[in-house]
Amino acid sequence: MTTSAPHEALTASLKSLRERVMGVNETVIATSDGLLVAADTATAQPESVAALAAASLGLGRRTAAEVGLGGLRDVVTRAHGGYVVVLAVGDHALLVILADEGLDLPGLHREAPAAVDHILSLLTTAA
Repeated sequence: MTTSAPHEALTASLKSLRERVMGVNETVIATSDGLLVAADTATAQPESVAALAAASLGLGRRTAAEVGLGGLRDVVTRAHGGYVVVLAVGDHALLVILADEGLDLPGLHREAPAAVDHILSLLTTAA
């Protein structure tokens, strides 16, 4: 996978997800090894988020495999101030969603598959 996917299209996809799901504040796309691809952030450091999310996704994948639950879909971390949701985008990328306490988690789970598929198609087309 390459990180040369059209940056504008990826950023537009991130903004669209933020607009469709209540509580989503910031989003990041990264490679599965933690390299930043695109971001729609205001306060978070996207490079740091990308690296930490890759570690979280790797740990989640390993845990799911170890306990026999199949392929990982997402890792949800709930903190006092909100959520960090890391979604697998194929085998080589990830989507990070930073959200406040008001996150519509069911809404995110409804919208995420289409967003992930769209991001994957953009990344695949650019490869």
